[in-house]
Amino acid sequence: MDGTTSEATPSVQYLNIVVDQQQLSLATVSTLQQSSSESPSPSPSSASTSLLASASSFERPSQRHCFGDSTPGEFPLAAKPSIVLHVLTHCNLDPKDLVGLEATCTFFRRPANFDPDNELSITELAALDMCMKRAIFKPMTSEERNYLKKLCGGSWKLVLRFLLAGEACSRREKSQAVAGPCHSIAVSSSGLVYSFGSNTYGQLGHGTLQDQWKPIPIRSLQGIRIMNVAAGAGKTMFVSDTGRVYGCGKETFGEGEYEAQGNKLVTIPQLVESLKNTFVVQTAIGNFFTAVLSREGNVYTFSWGDDARLCHQTDPNNQEPHLLTGGLENVPVVQIAAGYCYLLALACQPDGMSVYSVGCGLGGKLGHGTRTDEKYPKLIEQFKALNLQPMVVAAGAWHAAVVGKDGRVCTWGWGRYGCLGHGNEDYELLPKVVEGLSKVKAVHVATGDYTTFIVSEDGDVYSFGCGESSSLGHAAVVDGEGNRHTNVLVPQVVASLKQVQERVVQISLTNSIYWNAHTFALMESGKLYAFGSGDKGQLGVELASDQTERGDPEKVGIDLC
Repeated sequence: MDGTTSEATPSVQYLNIVVDQQQLSLATVSTLQQSSSESPSPSPSSASTSLLASASSFERPSQRHCFGDSTPGEFPLAAKPSIVLHVLTHCNLDPKDLVGLEATCTFFRRPANFDPDNELSITELAALDMCMKRAIFKPMTSEERNYLKKLCGGSWKLVLRFLLAGEACSRREKSQAVAGPCHSIAVSSSGLVYSFGSNTYGQLGHGTLQDQWKPIPIRSLQGIRIMNVAAGAGKTMFVSDTGRVYGCGKETFGEGEYEAQGNKLVTIPQLVESLKNTFVVQTAIGNFFTAVLSREGNVYTFSWGDDARLCHQTDPNNQEPHLLTGGLENVPVVQIAAGYCYLLALACQPDGMSVYSVGCGLGGKLGHGTRTDEKYPKLIEQFKALNLQPMVVAAGAWHAAVVGKDGRVCTWGWGRYGCLGHGNEDYELLPKVVEGLSKVKAVHVATGDYTTFIVSEDGDVYSFGCGESSSLGHAAVVDGEGNRHTNVLVPQVVASLKQVQERVVQISLTNSIYWNAHTFALMESGKLYAFGSGDKGQLGVELASDQTERGDPEKVGIDLC
C-alpha cells in the first residue's frame, strides 16, 4: 500500500509475532478479505468494497497512494479513514493482523484524529472498538481501562489479545457444562442455568436438599446472565456477566471434600458479599480452597490454611478473598485451574503466554522438575524450552495438561493409570509433549482424577487414563482378570462420540479423588451428551434400577444453544 515509506524495515516483532515485510502485503489482504466474508455484519459499503478490492495491488507498491495523489478510479485510504476503521472493527481482526497492517503502511501507524483519543492510530482504535464489544470491558471506567492497558503492556491490541485469550479458554458468554463431584451444572448461551444430581448440601440451588435426576432451571438465577460456573464437593459457584459471584451448598470456602459439612447450608444461590467490590470473570474450586479471577487478571484465594501453603496466612474457614502475589504480581492472568491442593494460572504478557503454579507439589504436578511445594506462584520454565505457547490449562487431581497455540499437548504430574498419555504410569516432573497426539491439532483439554480428554480442531475427542465408571467413553472390554473397565495408556479416539456425528466443542469431567467420575460432551449445536457414573442423577438421565453408570453417551434433555 505505502511502499514508499521510509520507515520500512526487514521485519517487525510485536505481540511475540515476527512479521516478514516481504509477505505482509498479500497476507494482510487475504486476512481482510477472508474476515470480511466471514463477518456477521452487513456487507461493507461500496467504498469499503473498493478498499478491499484496491488492496489487491499491494504487490505493486509504486501504484498505491494511501495519502492522496491517486490516479483516477483509485481510492486513497486517507480520504475516508472512518470507513477503514469500520471495516477493521467489523471484520473482527486478530491483534496479529492489526500488527501486520501497521508494519505494512504508515497510514495505519499515524494518529487518526478520532475520539476518544486523537493520538491513537486506526489499528489501535479498531482494537479499542473490539474491546468495547466484550461484556467484561464495556462497563469499565476510563481509569480501569487505562490500568488494564498498562498492565497488558500499553496497547489496546494487547488488551484485545488478553480478552480474546480469556474467551478462548473459558467459554465466556457461551454455553458450557460442568461435571462436578456427584452433581452437574449446565449453562445455555443466554446464561440460563440448569442443575441436577446429588443435593446433599443444597448445591443444586433449588431451595431443597432433594436429589434431581433431570435438569431443572435454577429459578433464583433467572434474569441473571451467568458466564462461568465451578462445581466442588457439596458446593457450587456462579459468576454473572456483571462480575457478581453467587454460591450455594456448603457455606465455607476451604473445607476438604472428606470433612464434615459447615455450620450452615445455603440452598438458594446467595451473593458472595466479600467479592461485591471485585469484578470476577472466573472461579475455581479445589480441595481446601476456592480461587477467583478478576477481569484485570488478578487472582484471589479463600481459605488455604497457613502461610506455608499459599503466601498468606488465613484461617481454614476464612471468608475473605486474599490477593495471590509473588510471581503473579502485575502479571495479567486469563485462566485459572484448580486441582488437589494446587492452582495453575495461565498468564498473558506482552512477550507471550505462560503458566504459573502454586501449592502442593506431590507427584510433580507443579511442573518445576521437583515434588516440592511452592507457597508463591512460580513460572513453569519448561514451555520455553519446548518452544510452546500455552493457550489452555487444565488441572487434574494429581496431573496437569496444557494445549499449545500450535495444537501440541503437554502433560505432567503423576501418570497413574496412564493419565499422562505417554504409554506408561511414570511420573513426569516437567511438562512433556504427548507424542501419541503428534498428528492431532488440539484446541481443548480437560482433566480429572487420573483421566484426560483432548478435543481436536476438527471436533474429534481423544481420552486416556483410568477406565473406572466408564468415564473415558470407550467400549467396555473384559480383561484377563475379569475387569470390565481397562485403563488406556495412550490417546484413543472416543468412537462413541464420533458416532454422534456432531462437532464437540467442550469436554467436562469430574475432578475429584473421592467420587466416581462422569463426563459431558457439549456439541456445537448446543446438544449435551453424558456418560460415566450416574447413580445420583448427575448424568441428567434416570438409569434403570440395576444401573449405576452409562458407557455410551446419551443425550441430556436440554438445549444449550
